[in-house]
Amino acid sequence: MTIKSDSPKLVDGMGRTIVNLRISVTDRCNFRCTYCMPADNVEFMDRSNLLSFEEILRVVTVASGLGINRIRLTGGEPLMRKDLPTLIKMINGVEGINDVALTTNAFFLKDQAQSLMDAGLKRLNVSLDALDPEKFRDVNRRDCLQAVLDGLDTARKVGFKSIKINAVAVRNFSENEIMGLIEYGRSDGFEVRFIEFMPLDSDKVWEREKVLFGHEIIDLIKEKYELVPVDNSLEIGPASEYTFADGKGKIGIITAVSNPFCDHCNRIRMTADGKLRTCLFSTDETNLKEMIRSGESDANIAETIRQAVLIKEPGHKINLDDFERPDRAMHAIGG
Repeated sequence: MTIKSDSPKLVDGMGRTIVNLRISVTDRCNFRCTYCMPADNVEFMDRSNLLSFEEILRVVTVASGLGINRIRLTGGEPLMRKDLPTLIKMINGVEGINDVALTTNAFFLKDQAQSLMDAGLKRLNVSLDALDPEKFRDVNRRDCLQAVLDGLDTARKVGFKSIKINAVAVRNFSENEIMGLIEYGRSDGFEVRFIEFMPLDSDKVWEREKVLFGHEIIDLIKEKYELVPVDNSLEIGPASEYTFADGKGKIGIITAVSNPFCDHCNRIRMTADGKLRTCLFSTDETNLKEMIRSGESDANIAETIRQAVLIKEPGHKINLDDFERPDRAMHAIGG
């Protein structure tokens, strides 16, 4: 049966209402970003383990009945999933879903931007850590900066109104890239968001000393521009947002390490193989794929989601002594 929209909302044990579901459609990626994946010998899931579009749609339909109204498709690189616009159209047809967004590295965006727009995709987040070609190659282990810039330009031209650039902030790497990204965003209408480097890299080289902290980024930007904080931005999403006092553009700072937004978290995640995760740093998962493929009812799936959310973690423990890294790296969880 289909869960009706008047079903109880998803509220966790901390009183947070969950409205945002991030769905990984593949763990495959054509980049090998240093903060996410190893350079070589990456083991990807067998494609038979990936949820089909129909299985993803079923989860979205059940979740929408529980109050989920925002969907973000992620990877790996989601544009590597064949016929992704078809899935976007399917999700847009679910009652209660009013926002479908996508996180991408933009390599394939030039060719797919129009079809994504036509399918009803609302928003784009593009991962772009450096505008210097050599530094881009250093962090992504690929020499294709122009393809990413072309993808961004095409997305803007086909009419996407919300395009954000996500840049991971790493000490001794990002300092000289920040202002270039700021100027690029201000000139082309992109909101640039800086994300503190988190311990989700496959190579497990993360150290706190490698994190370029949000307050340091703000101080650097303020050397040239006056910033105006956006009130209550953390209650809407993970970023503390600022507008420029001259009225041209906006930036966001995601202080996932130094000042996490866990108190306001409104999201859950599903991996490409159908495992529900209530936190990016969860060490436990709930196997929705097994429930779907064994013939469980929508009602049972809904109750399983509700019970998982009820014990959603109060927050990650990056800053605590008992922090435990998740077994999966970022590409296998979903960005």
